[in-house]
Amino acid sequence: MTDDLTPVIAASTRWLLAAYPAPGGALSRALAEAQARQAVTLAATLRYPTRVDVQLLHLLAPSGSHRLDWLTGCEPQPDDTAWRTWIDETVVSWAACLLADPVLAARAAHQALPASRHHTTGGLRRLTDPGKRDTEAAPLLRHPDLLEDIAGLHRPQLMELLSVEGAELP
Repeated sequence: MTDDLTPVIAASTRWLLAAYPAPGGALSRALAEAQARQAVTLAATLRYPTRVDVQLLHLLAPSGSHRLDWLTGCEPQPDDTAWRTWIDETVVSWAACLLADPVLAARAAHQALPASRHHTTGGLRRLTDPGKRDTEAAPLLRHPDLLEDIAGLHRPQLMELLSVEGAELP
């Protein structure tokens, strides 16, 4: 039994990038991917903080992308279904919350990472303190209104986990 979150992080990141693509250019795509990966990694760390949690995830399987695809109007191609089974809806929802609100992302990182055995490489600066180039590279991925349908799915649970007053965000 594995305790690796890599398949969930990779699939959930790929889904976010497909649903909220970066504008043209290799640099924009790379910066958007870095931001999405940081958000998904932090969300997965919050969702599955222990080895037992990760092992249960592998045993029971993630939720897949069905509802996320339906909410965004995505129609996956037949050859596109295998990786979509590794998508965790809650992780994607929490990542959308973190992408839409860098202050919330900083709070989550401060609270989650010191206590977790999972660590991110390179820190979370692009997520928690995005520069001008970062925000230009991911306008759809960081747009609170566009992310709302996805972020709203599991925001109350994230806010409760982070002990944030009032689960409603603008």
